Amino acid sequence: MKDFLPVLKILLRFVIVYIVLVLLYQFYLNEYENDVVDPFTRWVAQQVAFLQSIFGFPTVLVDSMQLHSVLFQTSGKFTTRMVEGCNVISVVILFSAFVFAFYKGAKTFLYVLAGLVILHILNVLRIVMLNIIFIKYPQYERVGHDYIFPAIVYGGVVVLWLIWIQFFALKKTDKS
Repeated sequence: MKDFLPVLKILLRFVIVYIVLVLLYQFYLNEYENDVVDPFTRWVAQQVAFLQSIFGFPTVLVDSMQLHSVLFQTSGKFTTRMVEGCNVISVVILFSAFVFAFYKGAKTFLYVLAGLVILHILNVLRIVMLNIIFIKYPQYERVGHDYIFPAIVYGGVVVLWLIWIQFFALKKTDKS
């Protein structure tokens, strides 16, 4: 049993952090259940609309209470809709739980914070590119939405996890 103790500690930290973060996020979402979307999801949608407008695709956000979504009206055409699941928070919770499972002091918090920023930027760019594909290349809508663009965010998570493990969690300290 002694041999498995380090692995059990890692698993226990992962499960505890994951459950706590999921519960906190659910409490947050419950506060906005009667709104179109929560404030963070709206903030992401506003950033997407801003960037798309800069890239020459003027975008207006249209609230849809019926769909609990913010619709992107880009260049006069409804492209996609922003729902809570598109705001990257669920992915960030998983990322954070994994990194905290391999806790290494204060640098753990800094790495999670940096990871949150990177994943947020990747997500905003992902949605911008997806909306542009919906306008310019509608034949690739499904492939883009279902496969290519989720791979951007999840690929980012995997790369960040690998960096954490390789350069921080498993790094040996020299005592010579």
